[in-house]
Amino acid sequence: MPDLDWNKSTWDGAYDWSGRGHEWSGPWGNSAGMFFTTIMPRIAAALPADSLLELAPGHGRCTAFLLRFCRRYHGVDLSQQCVDYCRLRFASRPDAAFHANDGLSLAAVAEERFDLVFSFDSLVHADLPVFEAYIPQVLALLKPGGVAFLHHSNLADFPAVTEFQHRSTNVSARLVAKLVARHGGRVLVQEVFNGGPAAAYDGFTLFGRGEDHPDVAPQVIFNPGLMGQEGELSRRAFGPYLGRLPPELTA
Repeated sequence: MPDLDWNKSTWDGAYDWSGRGHEWSGPWGNSAGMFFTTIMPRIAAALPADSLLELAPGHGRCTAFLLRFCRRYHGVDLSQQCVDYCRLRFASRPDAAFHANDGLSLAAVAEERFDLVFSFDSLVHADLPVFEAYIPQVLALLKPGGVAFLHHSNLADFPAVTEFQHRSTNVSARLVAKLVARHGGRVLVQEVFNGGPAAAYDGFTLFGRGEDHPDVAPQVIFNPGLMGQEGELSRRAFGPYLGRLPPELTA
């Protein structure tokens, strides 16, 4: 399983960051297609945000887009190399701050409160103890009415699968939902989908504070065709438009 030591040694040393993370956007054609086709519809209700926290931004593949939709931004990553890169890349944005952590603590932003806590394509490599540590902290960091959107592994629901793109084998949408409820949160939408040419090995969970959504019944979506359908939509229908975005968004 990709524990904290594996994540630290991989993203802070072993991994070749020459592609700056854009190599993972291939199914959509580019990172703009990924963000506006798959991510934006799922977080649009929370945007624009006065304050936004991104967990594990890497080299800022999503950060460049998120900064267009918030007034204040914080990014927390266990990779000092990623934090240093983002500080340099986004140095012209005084409203953006980046912090290194140990992969478990959000103490660096403990005094802040956020309209949106966001993570995409990073916490799929986080084991269950990370979610056990992060979820209560995330709930405490949300403003009234704020929400969190986390992308995570769903491999724990497939015990026969021992490896798929370094996803955690002990995390599932079901277990994430239990953690949210245990700490007083409320799942609003949960979606399981394919993280490549495979079964529903990934999950999205959108959740908020329980007191803000006392009567909300979680919506559960099974979407095994997500990558293929949305990737095709991005490349074929939206590609000509997204190709006109300013180059700094794909730097």
